[in-house]
Amino acid sequence: MYYFLGECRALWQARGLLWVMTRREVAARHAGTAAGVVWPYLQPLLVVAAYYLVFDVVFGMRLGDAAPTKAVGAFLVVGALPWMAFCDAVGRGMNSLIDAGGLLHKNPLPPVLFVTRTVLASGLIYGPLMLLVALAYLPSHGLQPPVLALVPLLLVQLLLCLVLSYVLAILAAALRDVVQLVGFFLSVGIYLSPILFPMAMFPERWRWVLWLNPMTALVQGYQQILLQGAWPPAAVWWVSFIWLGVLALLLNVLVARSRDQLVDWL
Repeated sequence: MYYFLGECRALWQARGLLWVMTRREVAARHAGTAAGVVWPYLQPLLVVAAYYLVFDVVFGMRLGDAAPTKAVGAFLVVGALPWMAFCDAVGRGMNSLIDAGGLLHKNPLPPVLFVTRTVLASGLIYGPLMLLVALAYLPSHGLQPPVLALVPLLLVQLLLCLVLSYVLAILAAALRDVVQLVGFFLSVGIYLSPILFPMAMFPERWRWVLWLNPMTALVQGYQQILLQGAWPPAAVWWVSFIWLGVLALLLNVLVARSRDQLVDWL
């Protein structure tokens, strides 16, 4: 883990520059828009509001007894918003090194800065939205103590997105096909996680497929907290940490093998 820890040290040493870069990244996402700084927050809110309007208000659809809540729209929002945050962070983070190729050729900056600023910018947008949703679901969880678990759950998702994005950014720099391949998996991944349906509705002998999605455990954690006011089960945490450990080991190998060639690939 020598190289992985080296990337962590580089981030810490350049934390001031990282914060400036992150603020500029957030500002760039709403530059030239009429809504200004509100626009990055307004887009995902409109999507989840449409879920609630269509499924709960218009159609009044209901889930079965195995679901943590009966209302389909309310169920979808809890999983869809974290999934949108994951796709935004991973999709942008994967392309961050390619987009910064010209700058990296001219300046000896740590590549990890560009991945991290992109993921942090997504976190600054979607993190407050998740806390806002937690307030909207107050009648469901009653502001019980398990709601406090939402903060570490969000931090775990942020770390997962960061490490995964850096892994994919290095692979995308070496092989541009990675961008199209990952884009496909992000588009179908929502169907391979308990976002559109409760885990209990998925055929038991095929449930192992859902665990291949790194967001499955986290989504279950959000559902437990916001829909039932309960502590996430232990499986949510240890599965998430297994994903983090495996990705960290993979990142360590990729950084070691690409450190002398990465800028040339860009």
